Amino acid sequence: MIEERQQWWTSSGVRLRRVTAGVGQTNWLFLPGGPGVGSQSLLGLVHAARVPGTAWLVDLPGDGSNRGVAAVPENPFARWPDVVVEAAQAFDEVVMVGHSTGGMFLLSVPELERHLAGMVLVSSAPHSGWRDTFAHYSRNHPIPGVAEAAARYGACPDDRTLRELTLAAAPWNFTPASLTAGLALFEDLPYNHDAVAWADAHFDDTYRARWVPRTLPTLIVSGTDDHVVDQRLWHTKPDFHRPNIMHRRIDRASHFPWIENPDTVGTAFAELIDQLHQDRSR
Repeated sequence: MIEERQQWWTSSGVRLRRVTAGVGQTNWLFLPGGPGVGSQSLLGLVHAARVPGTAWLVDLPGDGSNRGVAAVPENPFARWPDVVVEAAQAFDEVVMVGHSTGGMFLLSVPELERHLAGMVLVSSAPHSGWRDTFAHYSRNHPIPGVAEAAARYGACPDDRTLRELTLAAAPWNFTPASLTAGLALFEDLPYNHDAVAWADAHFDDTYRARWVPRTLPTLIVSGTDDHVVDQRLWHTKPDFHRPNIMHRRIDRASHFPWIENPDTVGTAFAELIDQLHQDRSR
């Protein structure tokens, strides 16, 4: 549960909610994928990562449940995704953690690099080629009820039909062994069609990483069974294979790898934390 006193907004309506606070100066900012499902989708990742310092859940203006409040402007998507810089500027010693599309947002804003102490990309990609791979996979692995849910969403795209479609398509996001836990996660999320519509019109098809971390300590976490965002795409981009970038594969894990294998995800974060400590001591 997130208490009201633990949340605040930047000038453009980015919401930051503190979920853990411990010893250390580092501020870990967790940006969700989707978009549209909100940052509470990453609570399990925060607990698996066991980061020192303070962990914050980040919702861009108009994403997830971050709407209908005075702090969010009338046109919340006007500065997406560049508004993520406001979150990074809010603190010193910032590590940003982006899941799926959240990681793609981070790689779309070159200005971020000078504000970060580190970065983590979980189940993300360097370009939009993952969409073709997922379309091929979903055609070859149909799920009963998804076509009908997609038709209802197409006929009446709103929060309710988006929720129904996401729940129907859950088996693509999780391994069979973790599907029950995955459904429990999806059941408890906010759903925001407006954010999905913005990404569909302005981001998803045209996305390409606009910067590569040259010296910034960076961790890329990939589930071996991620059928949503093809993790093999990282191997086609040599620029993302540098001494400062660690790639960690999570065995028998899918698009939400902390659901299937939280301990191994935590180990990967621990390696990045060690690297941050080494860099700080130089």
